[in-house]
Amino acid sequence: MENSLNQTPMANRLHIGFFGLRNAGKSSVVNAITNQEISIVSDVLGTTTDPTFKAMELLPLGPIVIIDTPGLDDTGELGEKRVQKARQILNKTDIAVLVIDSTKGVSPIEKELISLLTQKNIRYIIAYNKCDLKKTENLQKNEIMISATSKIGIEQLKQKLADFSKTLKPESDILGKVIAKNDLIVLVTPIDSSAPKGRLILPQVQTLRDILDNDAVSLVTKTSTLALALSSLKNPPKLVITDSKDFKTVSEIVPKDILLTSFSIVFARYKGILKTAVNGATGIDNLQNGDSILICEGCTHHRQCEDIGTKLLPKLITNFTKKELNFEFTSGGFFPTDLAKYSLIVHCGGCMLNEREVLYRQKCAEDYKIPFTNYGILLAKLNAILERSIEVFKADL
Repeated sequence: MENSLNQTPMANRLHIGFFGLRNAGKSSVVNAITNQEISIVSDVLGTTTDPTFKAMELLPLGPIVIIDTPGLDDTGELGEKRVQKARQILNKTDIAVLVIDSTKGVSPIEKELISLLTQKNIRYIIAYNKCDLKKTENLQKNEIMISATSKIGIEQLKQKLADFSKTLKPESDILGKVIAKNDLIVLVTPIDSSAPKGRLILPQVQTLRDILDNDAVSLVTKTSTLALALSSLKNPPKLVITDSKDFKTVSEIVPKDILLTSFSIVFARYKGILKTAVNGATGIDNLQNGDSILICEGCTHHRQCEDIGTKLLPKLITNFTKKELNFEFTSGGFFPTDLAKYSLIVHCGGCMLNEREVLYRQKCAEDYKIPFTNYGILLAKLNAILERSIEVFKADL
């Protein structure tokens, strides 16, 4: 979690995961790259028992998240759980560094991970550690010789990571190309008992910054003052963006000829799931008595999101379908591996998750042929304004 509003949000940072066998030197490599004692280093097998996350600025990469993981060859019941955690980190990894002990060669477990990285389309670098003891010949473009203890090849590894990062999908504007210089955008940001004290929530802050970066004009108001704000304008705004839970009220205030959407829908496009989420919203029409719905929250502390996910959505879905349904909830980094029992998955806007993890969750739902949607899109459908709420992003559909 970020400690300062001046820092790049975790979800917007490049996530670099370090993987390998126990005592291959993962933690030593992490410490050498960051020039910090981020991970505990020991000759004892299995010293790293849980994934370690560190948000930092690292030249020439910029803002990143370094992830140190448990050894992939851990044993026993507890060890198997640690290995499972390490593999789960792949779902949020933009670039993987596989640290291999060059004195031992490539093991079947490491070959299996390479195959998995390829399958998941994750860019990866193989770092042969302990090259001061034994060198590996005939390296490929994504391979490098290093020594964490002697600091050999560490700067070259950082540069290779920087080069790899340039080949990833470029960060897109939150509002895409739908706004232009001098456009007026109204942001409806409820300030009530569910709002975090003393600040706006992350999607509102990021959207506001994006408007400013595009040299557009922003007007921030509460739901209760929206009508007054609109009536005071000389010209109508290009777009109104509201909190999803106030969709119905705001849609009745904003004239039909003004584009309207929600922060959750904005982030569905930003995270790359808009089209799937729009199609997935129709899944609510096919629900039957006894069906189970999974509602996923990407953060663990956000009261406003929890009000939507655990209270508002179940109530509105039940009223809409007139069915007896089962609701289950997840939050934070946890996402079930077995989705077979669910008939619909409803996700939050995903502002606290990086794009790779949101897309991973969407892909899991697709594998099980389960409709996958998000808060804002489903709330728009439940309030009979779905077509209006996605009009601004029609080019993405």
